[in-house]
Amino acid sequence: MPHPGQRPFVLTAVLLLTMLVAGGMAAHGQTLAAVKERGTLKCGVGQGLLGFSSQGDQNNWTGLDVDICRAIAAAIFGDPGKVTFTPLDAGSRFSALQSGAIDLLSRNSTWTMSRETSLGLLFAGVAYYDGQGFLLRREAGIDTALQLGGKTVCAQTGTTTELNVSDYFRANDMPLNVLTLGTAEETRTAYEQRKCDVLTSDVSQLYAERLKLADPDSHIILPEVISKEPLGPVVRQGDDQWFNLVKWTLYALINAEELGVKSTTLDDALKSTNPDIRRLVGSEGEFGRQLGLEPDWAARAVRAVGNYGEIFERNVGTQSRLSIPRGLNAMWTRGGILYAPPVR
Repeated sequence: MPHPGQRPFVLTAVLLLTMLVAGGMAAHGQTLAAVKERGTLKCGVGQGLLGFSSQGDQNNWTGLDVDICRAIAAAIFGDPGKVTFTPLDAGSRFSALQSGAIDLLSRNSTWTMSRETSLGLLFAGVAYYDGQGFLLRREAGIDTALQLGGKTVCAQTGTTTELNVSDYFRANDMPLNVLTLGTAEETRTAYEQRKCDVLTSDVSQLYAERLKLADPDSHIILPEVISKEPLGPVVRQGDDQWFNLVKWTLYALINAEELGVKSTTLDDALKSTNPDIRRLVGSEGEFGRQLGLEPDWAARAVRAVGNYGEIFERNVGTQSRLSIPRGLNAMWTRGGILYAPPVR
């Protein structure tokens, strides 16, 4: 039995615990409620990376990261157009999410431990498996990254790129000169002006940056990939419902490709007798309700932007200027590592 003098402390502890539980319950679902009330999804994207987030005429955004945002808007509203895009540089992307200026960050951002443990964020999955590489002039006569010792390398500050290139050169006992710049455009311009010999970034970004050079064919991307760069959508910690909604919308797009459900065959999928397809498109089960959405949430997303394979090929694959091979981003059944948990 506690001493009488301890009772105020015990009561205070119980009161605090009650407040914490109540606060946690209030936080649950607050992002989805705010998005629905506002009538639009606020999505942070890159400032202009071909294939991932590019702004064309009449404010027309295109790209893989952009389509992830549209898929989520479609899952919520049934309308992929109900999304507002905010272009963000590397230095401001996470603070914009932390402050609530955006609901979701869908920008080429690498999933790392420190970004979750120290920034209060959560990565909702991998939308693109990437890795860091090197671009340089063909005339240099270099065909392997192990010949880059002593070269000046241009890198963008505020990214994982700086540490990766430093680690690689140190591990291979090569001297390194790094020129860091604030934006991808400044980094590419410095390379064009021959202020550095090599441009380093994620391989997907190097494909895009090479197309912006005066003579793209005179520049090569070396075969070495020196890091793991899993890129995916990011949300704030503390709202499990929103985290699950974003995560499972991404997984729905991946599962749709595996099951052969396309934007052009969705009507057939809605009549399918395959249990996996029926659960995905909402013909059976209450998976949409569990996310705070309508039963056909995943069908809405696929109808709006296609399955993952359609999104990939349209933006960065064979149907795009980039023509990036599927590689690691192929389905696990086709030699890649793209894999999503089942809807069940």
